[in-house]
Amino acid sequence: MPSDSPAANAALAARYFDGQTSRLYHVTLGVRDGMAVLAGDIERSCPLGELHVSERSSHAARKVSFPDGAYLEIADQAAFSELLHATGHRDGWVVRLQQSWRGAVLATVATVLALWLSYQYLLPVVAKGVAYAVPQSVERQLGQGVLDFLDQHVFAASQLDGARQQALRAQFARLATPGDSTPAHRIVFRKSRIGPNAFALPSGDIVLTDEMVALMPDDLAIMGVLAHELGHLQQRHLTRRLIQTSAVGAGAALLFGDVSTVVATLPPLLLDLKYSRDVEREADDYAIAMLRRNGIPLEHLAQVFVALGKLDEGTPYLSSHPASAERVARIRAAQR
Repeated sequence: MPSDSPAANAALAARYFDGQTSRLYHVTLGVRDGMAVLAGDIERSCPLGELHVSERSSHAARKVSFPDGAYLEIADQAAFSELLHATGHRDGWVVRLQQSWRGAVLATVATVLALWLSYQYLLPVVAKGVAYAVPQSVERQLGQGVLDFLDQHVFAASQLDGARQQALRAQFARLATPGDSTPAHRIVFRKSRIGPNAFALPSGDIVLTDEMVALMPDDLAIMGVLAHELGHLQQRHLTRRLIQTSAVGAGAALLFGDVSTVVATLPPLLLDLKYSRDVEREADDYAIAMLRRNGIPLEHLAQVFVALGKLDEGTPYLSSHPASAERVARIRAAQR
């Protein structure tokens, strides 16, 4: 830096702390021959290359730290910036990005893109790998008590005749499954307060409601429903969704902070809809393969969603399942 530079010769008022005590020293800071020079309550000098300058801030004073832990606080940011410029000091690229609105926009876009790509491609792969790495005994423990809770709040005892229940279980047990292994499972019947339903729990329980049995046009359609739910168990879908939803929820908490429970809960709920549609299609494919292996016409599975589609007509809600018409079209295309 030229010795006759006005900025270099200017002395800036500063507050000095020795890093050992809380005592405040009033000093001035100047620069001469590559050295920072203090005068006033404390006199010392230090090579510029050994000093660390804090990042710019809109309100906080700039801080200059010495190697021994002492530091300066400088309130006149405009004058200090001129002094830094005169000495050749330049902020790092991260600081420059933070101070630039273009950099802030670029960083935001890059962050959103990275999050979207991770959600779209990385998260499903990781969740699937983790789910298959979890021992089935642990997965079964996740589902323990769920059916008891549902029995208390949603279900009542099935009104299907015991012989009818056993006949359906026996018919399904005679079917061969695709693949080399069949997940351990148990078919249980319940009367539902929320209409026709069927679902599989991590415990291995496949719940079939009386209303679903009554809705199906024939027993082979019921076999299609059970095959679909067995596909969920085989693919460990619920465990994968738990992992994915937990990961998305953690990300939402990092992004939104502890603003409110609603704000933190909505993103996982909305983002998880795609995964729900994907796993439903996987379970449909499993059911298609199972019916084919047993020589059952796929139209029986298609009729499951024809019947469910009639229930959906005029219902203005956002479903996590693919549209029934779409599923019927996929199944009928598969049987050609």
